[in-house]
Amino acid sequence: MVEYIIVFIKKKFFVALVLVLFHTCLLAQDKPKKSIFRDSLDNKLDFSEFLLHPKGFIPFMQPITEPALGHIGIMVAPIFIKPSKYQTKEKYVPPNITAFFGAYTANKSWLFGAFRMGFVPQHGIKYTVATGYGAVNLSYYRELPVVGEKEFEFNFRSFPFFGSILKQIGGSNFYVGLEYLFMNSDISPNFDFETLPEFVSDKDLKSNISSPGIVLEFDKRDNIFTPDKGLFVNTSFHVNDNWTGSDFSFHNFELIALKYIQLKNNWISGFRFQTDQQFGDAPFYAQPGIQLRGVPAARYQGTSTYILETEQRYDVSLRWSGVAFGGMAKAVNDNQSFNEADFIYNYGAGFRYLIARKFKIRVGVDVAWSNNDFGYYIVCGSAWNQRN
Repeated sequence: MVEYIIVFIKKKFFVALVLVLFHTCLLAQDKPKKSIFRDSLDNKLDFSEFLLHPKGFIPFMQPITEPALGHIGIMVAPIFIKPSKYQTKEKYVPPNITAFFGAYTANKSWLFGAFRMGFVPQHGIKYTVATGYGAVNLSYYRELPVVGEKEFEFNFRSFPFFGSILKQIGGSNFYVGLEYLFMNSDISPNFDFETLPEFVSDKDLKSNISSPGIVLEFDKRDNIFTPDKGLFVNTSFHVNDNWTGSDFSFHNFELIALKYIQLKNNWISGFRFQTDQQFGDAPFYAQPGIQLRGVPAARYQGTSTYILETEQRYDVSLRWSGVAFGGMAKAVNDNQSFNEADFIYNYGAGFRYLIARKFKIRVGVDVAWSNNDFGYYIVCGSAWNQRN
């Protein structure tokens, strides 16, 4: 549950007001060159000038399509994207991003909060802060004797806080720093029971997680939104214990590696590897889970997870692209070997539109299938934007 709330906060860059802005552009087409919603390069719908305006933001409404949250919902938020004042020709400098949001989904989950990702390039520092509060209904699955796979739905009333600060090492692409995750949770089962399921303890239902960690990162992408080339690697180690203020004692190691290769001017080949390793006595909702399009959040959990995925993007024109993707994963529990764990796969396709050329922000829709599920997703930037 922890990782899904943080990913949800960090991942949801914003799309759906495109139709409203497109209508605005049509009303202004008698003066197309002066419209802040058209690109001077090709006179197409584009948010770049609007975002570059001192007060520019995206007053966004976006569908939420996560299968685990009922397949449909709505998020409302203003998103501010401000370019850094310290741009150089030698190296890409990301913009600062600030967002406030509120969300409601078909399974009666709701959430509100704020997010900030900032860069101080003159001092080689980048930081992230995210917080929120919500009531999220999320299902967990376990294999039971005779019965087979059984679904257990819980309501999480949670207050998460996440902070990260990284310092560049010299003039390199390496960063080192600290992270901190706190989450207070009040959990209620949404099912009838005489005794709690075996994988849930009484302590899990009302608890705190307090998790400081160290981070090492390498980032040589040409863009943080929709990269065309480069490498991103993030590795972190987090501790939960009595001395950190946590009600549990466990450790987490995570490694994410993203590689983008520009095979041709219009063909971008991407590869993703991710593994999570957990040690100790963690609550059921903090166990690592498989994060793949088409796989509901928390459907497959284990004390260790392994994910390998590829995405191929082909730019048909300056504005329009097609994507195809596929992956495989395993979630391994303590009582089984890697070979015994279920083989999880996904595949799918989608399209992208270059909505802000000067920021290289592409938006679009993906449809995805997995072993037992189907999902559709509104995507802004890379679908792999989790920590990055």
